[in-house]
Amino acid sequence: MKPRNGSSVLRLAVPIKVLIQRFAFLFLVLAAFGLMLLSKAETKVVESVSSIVVDIFSPVMDTLSQPAAVVSDAVKSVRELTALRDENARLRRENGRLLAWQEASRRLMAQNEALMELLDFKPDPRVKYISARVIGDSGGAFVRSMLVNAGRRDGVRKGQAVVTGNGLAGRAAAVGFRSARILLITDINSRVPVVVETSRHRAILTGDNSGLPRLAFLPGNAAVRSGDIVVTSGHGGVFPPGLPVGRISRSDDGVVRVQPFVQFERLEFVRLVDFAGVPSPAPENEQRDRGRVE
Repeated sequence: MKPRNGSSVLRLAVPIKVLIQRFAFLFLVLAAFGLMLLSKAETKVVESVSSIVVDIFSPVMDTLSQPAAVVSDAVKSVRELTALRDENARLRRENGRLLAWQEASRRLMAQNEALMELLDFKPDPRVKYISARVIGDSGGAFVRSMLVNAGRRDGVRKGQAVVTGNGLAGRAAAVGFRSARILLITDINSRVPVVVETSRHRAILTGDNSGLPRLAFLPGNAAVRSGDIVVTSGHGGVFPPGLPVGRISRSDDGVVRVQPFVQFERLEFVRLVDFAGVPSPAPENEQRDRGRVE
């Protein structure tokens, strides 16, 4: 029984093997044809994926393919950055110089305007003027005065009137060789003979350390109004006549006050009036003033 069964299996296997050999080639042909159809059907998908991959890796591939160009561009960028830094530093230095020149120009313009104000003042041809620059305030809490950089060597004498382009500022109170102290018309010790230009009433402009000196010895029947111009009268021979002083500002309880034309807080340049009526100081007074100012 056993030999019969073995021979039966062998007889069955031989036909199956023959069938496989016969149809193997056909199966391969069909498989190849199926793969061709599959590739044709998925062409768009493959192309899309391929394009994306190429786009991602193309910069890297380009960089790797041109290493010399990359290094050259990097060196060029470093050089350009260094040049920009140098140019920025140069422009900063130039800007600093321009700012310094601008500040100097502004100072010169201010000085020029102050000097032009002095030129606007119409001097008496018989009177000489000495220009000076204000260099400081030598006064205290109860003194209204300032220092100028002109003295005896420049022809300054005690008592000379001091004017600006706007009008009377004060008089020379103490004179040294190179400097002089100017007593302003607002000082409590200042007395200036004046006249109201419209009514021709005479008075004495008296300082009281305020910004508005008052008119003393004005006649009781004097018809004065706010805005009337007050000028020097020339009495006493110390101040030339006709120097502008200010405008009548107000009258409080019978006290008439004057608003000076000169803005004392902005004084930079002044002129001292070499008026013939100013007496020369005595030698002992000159020696005392020299020690006080110098």
